[in-house]
Amino acid sequence: MATDTRQPPELLHLSGVLNRPLVDAATGDRLGRVRDVIVRIGDSPHPPATGLVVKIGGRELFVPVRKISAIEPGRVTFDGAKVDLRRFERRPGELLLAQDLMARHLINLVGGRIIRANEIELARTENGWEVVGVDAGRRPLLRRLLGPSMGQRVKADTIVDFASIEPFVSHVPTARLRIPYRKLAKLHPAQIADLVEQASHEEGEEIIEAVGLDRELEADVFEELDTTHQLEFLEGRSDDEAARLLARMEPDNAADLINEIDQERRRPILEGLPAVQQAKVRNLLAYNADTAGGLMSPDFLTVGSSATAADALAAIRSSSVPAESLSAVFVLDEGGHPIGAAAVAPLVRAREGELALSVSRTPLAHVHPQWDLHRVARKMSDFNLTVVPVLDDEHDQVVGVVTVDDLLETLLPQGWRREFGMTAVEE
Repeated sequence: MATDTRQPPELLHLSGVLNRPLVDAATGDRLGRVRDVIVRIGDSPHPPATGLVVKIGGRELFVPVRKISAIEPGRVTFDGAKVDLRRFERRPGELLLAQDLMARHLINLVGGRIIRANEIELARTENGWEVVGVDAGRRPLLRRLLGPSMGQRVKADTIVDFASIEPFVSHVPTARLRIPYRKLAKLHPAQIADLVEQASHEEGEEIIEAVGLDRELEADVFEELDTTHQLEFLEGRSDDEAARLLARMEPDNAADLINEIDQERRRPILEGLPAVQQAKVRNLLAYNADTAGGLMSPDFLTVGSSATAADALAAIRSSSVPAESLSAVFVLDEGGHPIGAAAVAPLVRAREGELALSVSRTPLAHVHPQWDLHRVARKMSDFNLTVVPVLDDEHDQVVGVVTVDDLLETLLPQGWRREFGMTAVEE
């Protein structure tokens, strides 16, 4: 088998090109100074360079890349009959690497992190000059401190492939591109929420706008945001827009958010919810937020005592109840009273025709609406539960369920993501 002997292209630091002289290939005369490198953002994972912005005689001019014979640290060589003296005007879809990307925040879609572009790396490939990576480390800062001659000896550290980078472009005057929804949709809603919290308000708005193409994903991301950011992004929405967003959120999360909204906006937003969602939210608002009743979800799944394990699994498959609430199915007797909880694993393992009740945990481990959250946590820990039913005081009916993810999110300290560096910008 033939061995590929091609060497990887040598990287060229953008900082080694900026403010460097443009010289004539024939005479060696200095024509001007390079101000920026222009690339076209589109389908290519590595944006191609289309030209340079060069300052000549006090005017910023466009020099197409085809008239550049060499780009080297410290100088750029012009190889053409003449320079077009028309002033540079940015075209749609173009980005200026120094002005639009350098020292700005970018999204690293691998792992869902915000990084800072301390250096932009270019390379000459068979297709021409391309942007191949971003250096978010500290070495570029050292390189600039050392100056042009010594600085070029400082090698790049960790380079992030530009194919995994998505720039913010709302600040670009002629940008017609926005962050592609299809790329963000590959991330978990919690990862997208982390990006929003790491970003500035304007950058966060750009992310929210991108995921807004999928209203369900937008609601999922909103649920994952901390309260401060939820309120921040609701401020710019009308009551009707806020109601449409909350209508797609889980009732317990919608109730929590309504509790935080300014008093004068609560009623119009609540009344803008669909009737079914509104009834669920109003019921949850009647409970103290720091109790099982305030934390519970009103959506859960029940089956009768005569249902088989296969019947329960079929009910799970056809249910619209959120997945986190479906780790157990609650069995009711003929009078509609809860008598057991069947976890998914025992239902799957049950023999053909075996009743769901026979693989259920009885007596039913439960909590009550007025229980504080630490008491709920002890109950779930003692019985190794990922979801626990909330029963009324008479033990007659299930009024909701508390899931372990909601409990953890509530009991963890406020701002825990920041304390553990999950919302820090990578440098």
